[in-house]
Amino acid sequence: MSPDARPADAVSDAVAAAFRDERAIVLATLIRQVGDFQLAEDAVQDAFEAAVTVWRRDGVPANAGAWITTAARRRAIDRLRRNRSVADRAERLAELTRLDAPGWEPSMDEDSTIVDDRLRLVFTCCHPALEMPARVALTLRALGGMTTGEIARAFLVAEPTMGKRIVRAKRKIADARIPYRVPADEDLPDRLRGVLRVVYLIFNEGYAAAEGERLVREELCDEAIRLGELLCRLMPDDAEVWGLLALMLLHDARRAARVDPSGRYVALEAQDRSLWDGDRVGEGLAKLERAVRLRRPGEYQLQAAITALQIQAPDAEHTDWAQIAELYGALGRLNPSPVVELNRAVAVGLAAGPAAGLELLEPLLTDPALERYQPLYAAHAELLSRAGDAEGAAGAYERAIALSANDVERAELERRLRALR
Repeated sequence: MSPDARPADAVSDAVAAAFRDERAIVLATLIRQVGDFQLAEDAVQDAFEAAVTVWRRDGVPANAGAWITTAARRRAIDRLRRNRSVADRAERLAELTRLDAPGWEPSMDEDSTIVDDRLRLVFTCCHPALEMPARVALTLRALGGMTTGEIARAFLVAEPTMGKRIVRAKRKIADARIPYRVPADEDLPDRLRGVLRVVYLIFNEGYAAAEGERLVREELCDEAIRLGELLCRLMPDDAEVWGLLALMLLHDARRAARVDPSGRYVALEAQDRSLWDGDRVGEGLAKLERAVRLRRPGEYQLQAAITALQIQAPDAEHTDWAQIAELYGALGRLNPSPVVELNRAVAVGLAAGPAAGLELLEPLLTDPALERYQPLYAAHAELLSRAGDAEGAAGAYERAIALSANDVERAELERRLRALR
């Protein structure tokens, strides 16, 4: 390695960390300041591209977030000066120039500013004028920093389809002049469903990354939990907000046990439970209890109750899979979904035997929505293996392996296939 490679790598790591930790904060702040979603996003992208060159020349700044905010604001000023067709151009330029004056710099840690800006961004992306899939996808892209490919997999659609959906959503915000604000109290409940789905999809991508070398993307889990906590402060009387936060905390409590020291996947039944975060478990159970006290059952509370049964069992052998199957049945009645039916089939298979689980799972193999859903084939393989059908299980494992884009999950499926043979 050449002497110049190490500084370059260090700067690349610093830029990547700033992108992960600061991008959503900077974008939310700049949208408020510039009044244009696409202009703000382009300016933030310009700022990160500039950081690669400037930080290599001058060194990484002590406050990377403040540097990116200032650079993005100046790139927005440059873009506004070049684009004379922008509505209210003079007013926007005047405001940005005022904010860019020497001696004026907001604190990146000021809680009220960050909370307000990020909640505005969430509810803007989840505005009713946008179709539900577009609301969720756009918020994942803007606030979670997820790639279009990651979002496409979360929705089980093709990546080009998702890309067009996001572009149309941004155009709709601009054309319809959708306001950048938190809705009035009377409008909040109607807008909440899309927001909760957004937060949960961000968490899911962090908890079981769709692709790459890591099983867990801690930054996305942390972001989703932080957003969940913000929503609980915003809507403390909504049971589903507390249910979602409980669900995420209970899942996240097992983070340290989900891979071994060599990075290999560890299934739930084989996890070292002493590695589970007891404080986080207690916090999650407390949030679930608060949700239940509000006496308005919902899908996230049911999912949190399922996770609580798994996490409170003394060991895998004594997990109450029959009750978990019943809860999945209730969840399916409340929110019908092929993924819920898949989970119910697995629970039934563990409670009543693999044949009972396979009876429920096999119709899902012809569901077009699950055609490329890797967990379906992994679950099919496990149930077939338990039923003694080694040949069928091998074929299902091969299908699951072919659909795996995450290195850790693929390695575990390959290990199971080798053990089967």
